[in-house]
Amino acid sequence: MKVSDCFSVKEIQQLCERNDKQAWFAFVVNWGIITSCFMLVAVRPNPLTILISLILLGGRQLGLGVLMHECGHGTLFKSRTLNQFMGKWLAAAPVFYRIDDYMKNHLEHHRKIGSRGDPDLHRYERYPVSAQYFWRKVIRDLTGKTAWNYFRKVFNTNEIIYVDENNQKRFSLKRLYNRFYEAIISNLIMLMVFSAFGKPWLYLLWLISYFSFYMLFSRVRNLAEHAAVPELFNVDPVKNTRSTRPNWFERLTFAPNSVCYHLEHHLVPSIPKYRLAEFHKKLTERGLLSKADISKGYLTVVRKLVA
Repeated sequence: MKVSDCFSVKEIQQLCERNDKQAWFAFVVNWGIITSCFMLVAVRPNPLTILISLILLGGRQLGLGVLMHECGHGTLFKSRTLNQFMGKWLAAAPVFYRIDDYMKNHLEHHRKIGSRGDPDLHRYERYPVSAQYFWRKVIRDLTGKTAWNYFRKVFNTNEIIYVDENNQKRFSLKRLYNRFYEAIISNLIMLMVFSAFGKPWLYLLWLISYFSFYMLFSRVRNLAEHAAVPELFNVDPVKNTRSTRPNWFERLTFAPNSVCYHLEHHLVPSIPKYRLAEFHKKLTERGLLSKADISKGYLTVVRKLVA
């Protein structure tokens, strides 16, 4: 489907218009929820508040990843400089990403989705899968194995872990800092803030959530977008991409910041996240999504993922 055949140039321009107030609001909401989670546990530390905070923090860590994605596309703020700064320091760095590395892979995904050249194909090609396989992945996510493998891959790719001339494995702190100084600095600032209030242990919530719920939410979100779709190897986004209509809890966890409108994003990547719902509504009203996979909730998606 060609959007240009169904929407006027003026309509597309209006949908692609940036709004700085909406962009700042997104950051305030995400960091507001993050701050509230830490405050909740600081004031009332018990198993229930810790569990609630870990779940919500995992959702907001995914939320920061989504804001990084938006800034990487240059769609959140009007200013390219502001997109780069906010995307790097207040979105990517706290969740241990480098926005430039992410976008290099992501733009390749946009160019080659629907083909064997898609760099993310390995994530979802084999779906649907058995229930045993799927739940094994869930357990790996929640027990930290997925996060550990991610960091190990990052360290090897960036030669932070390397083999020296004596065939011995080495760990380079210099390379670690040179490649990930933004992540190191932002997380140290977080730890310092907690320490200033006499509660440095709160930082453990950030790490535990990242090594558990964030990995689970990220996996399900990723699979919901392209796994078990009508025609994975069709270049039409209507065939190779799925959008999901989440409930309120899923918006806090699996689908923060309108990431659920992934089909709409692939149709017009330059539309900001805060206008994707409007775009989805217009597409629906014009009958353009009648053959698309628009799933009601992530539980419905999981049922499609499991054969």
